[in-house]
Amino acid sequence: MLNEPRRRAYLTAMQVVSWLPRTELPFAAPSRPELLAPLPVFEDEVEETPHAPAPVQTRSEAAVGPAPVARVVERPKIEIPRPSSMAKPVAKPVDDDSVAQVAKAPVVPPPRFALQLLRAGSCLLLVELATGEPFQSRDPSYLLLKDMLRAAGLPDSPQIIGEPVRWPLLVRGQMDQGPEAARDFVQGFLYARTEEAPCTCLWLVGLPALRFAGEVDAESYNLEFQVEGLGPAWALPGLELLMDEPQRKADVWRAMRQLMGRWKSTNE
Repeated sequence: MLNEPRRRAYLTAMQVVSWLPRTELPFAAPSRPELLAPLPVFEDEVEETPHAPAPVQTRSEAAVGPAPVARVVERPKIEIPRPSSMAKPVAKPVDDDSVAQVAKAPVVPPPRFALQLLRAGSCLLLVELATGEPFQSRDPSYLLLKDMLRAAGLPDSPQIIGEPVRWPLLVRGQMDQGPEAARDFVQGFLYARTEEAPCTCLWLVGLPALRFAGEVDAESYNLEFQVEGLGPAWALPGLELLMDEPQRKADVWRAMRQLMGRWKSTNE
């Protein structure tokens, strides 16, 4: 804390002629009354601040009079734009066609079937396994197939080639197992077998065999058609369907008589 002589020495060094303390200073000399006289105040230069607290007066100031009012300088007001007043980007209209293209295609469940490949003479037979299990020697469907081969002039004890082709291949996994993948797999399997031994006619027995090997449907039953890379094929109803609807056997027999010469000449 500075005493009065040292305080005046500091003020003289700073060339301060007159000064007025904000509060009463300890160990200070009494203030001169002429310094506490109020200064003239112009109304247009003073702006009162609302709700301003009253100044605290010391004993010496209260005895002399009110303190001078300082001049208040108003700061310039700067308006900052709010986010709501800023320009918003204009939304681009969405075309219905583009929305339809972006929409995901419906997920098609994988087809389920089991096919067994057999060889009888110069013919390959891709037969639907209705139960999903391999042929047994006493199965009614297998006995019916033997009768058909005997009527066609082919060996009635066909050779079973490999394990049944079952689809879907995997119960779980990310691999595509839709209809197109199933068709590619079945046709690739047949291509490999026809390269091992020639085939004069491919029997496609059952609707799954028609769809995924010959890319035809039930309308092609009993018809002969060409499969690219595999040669001539013959579409037949499934063995279970022939047993449930015996009247279909007559159509199969009529078609077989027209095609019999294709494999008989080779077997002889």
